[in-house]
Amino acid sequence: MGSAMGKSGDSAKPRAGKLKWLWLTVLVIAIDLGTKALATAMLSYGNPVPVMPLFNFTLLHNTGAAFSFLAGAAGWQRWFFVILALVVSVVLVLWLRKLERHETWSAIAFALILGGALGNVYDRVVHGYVVDFLHFYWQNWHFPAFNLADTAITIGAAMIILDTFRKPADADKKGD
Repeated sequence: MGSAMGKSGDSAKPRAGKLKWLWLTVLVIAIDLGTKALATAMLSYGNPVPVMPLFNFTLLHNTGAAFSFLAGAAGWQRWFFVILALVVSVVLVLWLRKLERHETWSAIAFALILGGALGNVYDRVVHGYVVDFLHFYWQNWHFPAFNLADTAITIGAAMIILDTFRKPADADKKGD
């Protein structure tokens, strides 16, 4: 029963998809955790350090999600967000594994989201909050502080959204 496909290993070989892009996930995690450690070591909590007009470094701790959503909850949100991020991370790895050779754009997007999610999971598990320190403002309006993990998640999500507009639905197998 040794067909040509079986001898070449194509049918027996597990599909790796775009798992090679996990290096980007690891890089995002390393840079995110490194910058959070620097911010924690060099900044005083809640004390803005001007960097340029409209931008400060301000060390803050976020027990909620984006824009401090659920930050005032009784503490259950910490483990809810950890579990949610871990489930999403597993799904992203499975999607990465299933991507076709031409789907590099999607692989990069998933790797960025995965790295950001895991960077913030680390914070939630170890500290009980996410370390934020990038703070933009305009006059009296302040955008919620964020970190590089949040930036990676946002860029990855934007790439996925852009991807839905940049290729027609019937272009299943066309290159990026």
